Amino acid sequence: MGDDRILAVDVGRGTQDVLVYDPAQPIENSIKLVLPSPTIVVGRAIRQATALGRPVHLAGPCMGGGESVAAVGEALAAGLQVTATPSAALTIHDDPGRVRALGVVVTEDAPEGATVVKTADYMERELRAALSLFGVDYPGQVAIAVQDHGFSPRLSNRAHRFAVFASLLEAGDRDLFALAPDPPHPSMSRMRAVLEAAPGALVADTGPAAALGALLDPRVADRAEHGITLVNAGNGHTLCFTLRGERVCGIFEHHTASLDTQKLTGYIRKLQRGTLTNAEIFDDGGHGAAVREAVGETPVAITGPNRQRLLPGAWQAAPYGDMMLTGCFGLIEIWKRRKAGFV
Repeated sequence: MGDDRILAVDVGRGTQDVLVYDPAQPIENSIKLVLPSPTIVVGRAIRQATALGRPVHLAGPCMGGGESVAAVGEALAAGLQVTATPSAALTIHDDPGRVRALGVVVTEDAPEGATVVKTADYMERELRAALSLFGVDYPGQVAIAVQDHGFSPRLSNRAHRFAVFASLLEAGDRDLFALAPDPPHPSMSRMRAVLEAAPGALVADTGPAAALGALLDPRVADRAEHGITLVNAGNGHTLCFTLRGERVCGIFEHHTASLDTQKLTGYIRKLQRGTLTNAEIFDDGGHGAAVREAVGETPVAITGPNRQRLLPGAWQAAPYGDMMLTGCFGLIEIWKRRKAGFV
């Protein structure tokens, strides 16, 4: 018999959350892991080399920034040489000129004595090793979520990411699943790099994956058809939807570090009233907003690791009793729609 299991990996800024989904058993009994995210792992490797006074060479596909890019800056500030292959350099910026301006040398060859740090969002070798220690065979089907700004060497990547979201929604009749096309949007370079590393995988964005996962929370599901406001407060980004069922009435995205309870609540109320503008979010340093219709003061549910900090009074969504796996549960729902053909 074939292997129907799916390895779902939700790659965030702080953690990568892993679910081995087996349709033959209750989902609550699934194997689960919450591990440091790839950017944390890469950042630590760069900092270890910096502490030893060694030059660093980045090699591999483009991946998420965050800690890895911060560690590159620290190495350069310490006077150490940092080199990167052309593909790995995309982790730092889409524009090679800006990468070079920082002091990074773009080259295929690692300088003598350099610590070679492998870049990748999909840590297949490490995940295989971790599962094998417990006698778990690696699933033959893989679904991975990463947060992708898209390849945008000239335009603001904040604007580009949100413009892609808006275009996907319009083309998909405002269906939430439209934000998770298979294959990914052509400009989504980070997702494309993951797909090259895992041919045949489902690759989606973390934002819609988390929203679809949160809709599996029983209390959220009970209220969704009549209208609900759904917030995913991640470590890097906060994405907010107003929904009627799976139809997106409004959406905005901001950086979590720029938000507190008062500001987020204000934006939510404007989104619900249909008065929030794209310029208001973008000018505040966020990605943007798009509103099709007002929904009124619907119930608010929130998921994500910053949920208690930002909206302690909202319903704390936790599908299958596990908030950290919300994105993985969403990936399974996308898989059913995109790969298995379920509706």
